[in-house]
Amino acid sequence: MASEDYEQDESRNVLGQPLQTCGTDPVTGFYRDGCCNTGPDDRGVHTVCAVVTDEFLEASRRLGNDLITPAPHFGFPGLHAGDRWCVCAARWLQAYEAGSPCPIVLEATHENTLRIIPFEILLQYAVIPDKLV
Repeated sequence: MASEDYEQDESRNVLGQPLQTCGTDPVTGFYRDGCCNTGPDDRGVHTVCAVVTDEFLEASRRLGNDLITPAPHFGFPGLHAGDRWCVCAARWLQAYEAGSPCPIVLEATHENTLRIIPFEILLQYAVIPDKLV
């Protein structure tokens, strides 16, 4: 399905409110719309709006998910500490279980995340952003 089918105002976040933008520099999201929207094409469930840290990025790479190295053929610029990125819920949980979670923006984390990560865990790592874009 096209990204137009998953408009921001139709999606809900883990708080039950309209899904907010996660990041536009770099542009994130499975549909590269800046939001952690998801749909049937998103088998990785890229629904967690993460504010990545060096520790998270290194742990993720050790666990087999390199988010540091650019992959231009996938429109992926490579991430740096402080970037906001829609990460796979299961991958974020894997980093959490390995002791290297990173902060998340609840307002920009899609409600489907709750199928994989308990809300109580998400709440522990929530940040209150000064701005959501």
